[in-house]
Order: sequence, then C-alpha cells, then structure tokens
Amino acid sequence: MIIEPRVRGFICLTAHPVGCAINVQEWIAEVRRRGAIARAPKRALVVGSSTGYGLASRTAAAIGGGAATLGVFLERPSEEGKPASAGWYNAAALDRALGGAGLWAKSLNADAFADATKERAIERLREIGPVDLVVYSIASPRRTHPRTGETFKSVLKPVYDRFSSRTLQTDKKIVKDISIEPATDEDIAATVAVMGGEDWEMWIDALERAGLLADGATTVAYSYIGPEVTWPVYKNGTIGQAKAHLEATAAKLRERLAARGGRAFVSINKAVVTQASSAIPVVPLYISILFRVMKEKGLHEGCIEQAWRLFADRLYRADGAAAPVDDGGRIRLDDLEMRPDVQAAVAELWPKVTTENLDALTDFAGYQTEFMRLFGFSVPGVDYAADVEPDVRFPDPVDGA
Repeated sequence: MIIEPRVRGFICLTAHPVGCAINVQEWIAEVRRRGAIARAPKRALVVGSSTGYGLASRTAAAIGGGAATLGVFLERPSEEGKPASAGWYNAAALDRALGGAGLWAKSLNADAFADATKERAIERLREIGPVDLVVYSIASPRRTHPRTGETFKSVLKPVYDRFSSRTLQTDKKIVKDISIEPATDEDIAATVAVMGGEDWEMWIDALERAGLLADGATTVAYSYIGPEVTWPVYKNGTIGQAKAHLEATAAKLRERLAARGGRAFVSINKAVVTQASSAIPVVPLYISILFRVMKEKGLHEGCIEQAWRLFADRLYRADGAAAPVDDGGRIRLDDLEMRPDVQAAVAELWPKVTTENLDALTDFAGYQTEFMRLFGFSVPGVDYAADVEPDVRFPDPVDGA
C-alpha cells in the first residue's frame, strides 16, 4: 500500500515503515561514528524504548557498548492492512539491526504499568541474567494502577493560576495567544500518578525481588526543566509536579541502591521534538526558536546525540570518574540549551515572532521536518509513492511483538 501522512493537531495518525527503519539506521550510524563507550553496561532494560529518548538510549547502550537489551513499550501493530504505529516500526527495525550485529535484543509489547508485564519482562531477562542498567522513559497520557485498578489521566495545565502566553499551532502554522485554566487537585494527583516515579520504583522492586538487578546497577529516568517561559505549563505546572515526584523517587532509589554500589539519577535533557513535547503548549514555539539559535551556534543535538553523551560523558566515563551532577543530584544534559548566550538569543526572538515572520525568525522548517520524521516521513531517499508492506514483524515475536 502507499502510506501518506495524516496529521491531526500534534499527532500523525500514520507511519511509514521504510522511513522509520532509515531513522533507526541513521541513529546506529551516529553512535558508531562517535565511537565505543568503554565502560558501558552489558545488560540493559529500557522501559519505554520505542521512540525518543528511550529508543536512543537502547541504541546507544547496544551499539555503543555491546549491551544485551530488552525493550518494553506499548505500540500498535498493523491491523487489517493499516499501518502500525511509528514506535512499532522503530522497535522492529532496531531489533533486526541488533540481532544482525550479533547482540541479544528482545522486545516486549505490553502495558509497562501492569504487574503482568513486569513478570513477563523478568522471565525474558532470566535468559541473560541481572541487568546493570535500567532506563525509565515512559511518556503516557494515562495509567491504570496495577493494585487498585483505577485509571488516571494526565493533564497539561498550570497549577493554581490561569496561564496566558503564546504558542505555535503547528498543523496550521499559526502563532497565537492561549489561555489555560489551572488544574484541580484531582488533576495534579492524576498527573503525578501517571508521570511520577511510582512505576519506576515498582520496576526496581520487581527486579530486586527476582534477583535480576545487578550489584552496582545504574538506573536513570528522564525529565526537563527548560527556561522560565515554559515553566507555568512545565516546571511549575502539573507535569512539573509529576517530575518533582520523579526526582524524589530518584533520591529514594539512590539511597537504597547505594548499599549495593548502585546509582539512581534523573537526567535533565534538552528540548527535542517528540510526540510528547509536541503536545505541550508553548513548547513547539520555544523549540522552533531554540533550534535556530543552537544550529547557528553549532550546538544542536537530537535524542541520539544526547543519549550517547549521557552514557559516554556522564554515566560511564572512560576515566571512571563519578557522574557530574547539579546541587539536586541531577545529571544536566541541557547544559548547552541553558547556556546564557543561547537563552538570551531565544529571549530576544520570543516576543518578535508572529505568524507572518515565523519562517524568518525561527527554524520552524526544521521543527516540522523532525516532527514528520518521528513517523517515518520527510526522510531523504524514501520513495513515498511506492507500495510498502505495512505488516512488519519482529525477528523474535514475544507478547504481541
């Protein structure tokens, strides 16, 4: 079939298997170009491994360090001739590539929040033994609690006060004013339940009970802080409340794992185009400006460059030194984004951008290209007029994959 992009709001409803596979191959090539990660983990579990930072982390650990990897995700396979989700195609392409490189690489397509999924992951991990890296990279709009059965839905809202600002409606290419009502206490609690650290800790609990968390293991989850212009809907909003819980969980895990020589971190990453970030008000406009500034300064990074730098320059340094952290114990991969000169340039452009001068003052074209590439479109070298098979299978089917 011929697969065309169908964009609705901040999501693309279709995905292209060839484009997704090429994206994965380019990430693999980038890791190889940057070189081996000398002290990398040898057995890694990546929860939320099919897109964005999770996919990049699994790629960097496997290609850069030769790690055996289990990826856990929840993606949509092809059904009745319809395309699968982009994450499905990404994960399948990575499994094939890693298997072709002689690496142990398995996938589990299931709800990461469910106890049954943790049990199935543990059974798979028994094939390789205790993991020395656990990456937690879940970005989900909802969660059904495995103990209570209650379903929570996260919201993107400010806390306490109405928020008014400017945003970019990406599908219409319009810069407009927005106003968002504040979250209720129930909204905040639900967002923390979905995006906080409880499930991360549950994964560590399950691995420890099963004897599958190695002595000296490292675990890391991802977060974002960003500049003040994004704080009302991020750092100080409902997401920020959830990320504060994530950081508190990291502190608990750090103390707990230290007894076995282990480590736990939250890594504050750079703003990039992901399915999750595209949904956050204000952020697409900020990223479009940021991309222009960082590209002009030669500082731009995507997910794969960030993941490689996390492993090679922070977690697994060749000199064996401890990972550098800020006063809150966080790894700061947003160091280039938050440079004073970068943020000053962004702040200067922010009030000047309008619908009419969007292309002139920002890198919206770059934002749009990266957004489409998330779904396998706008990839150079792909013949989008050609028939493709939408039903892509994994080399080692397991639990829906």
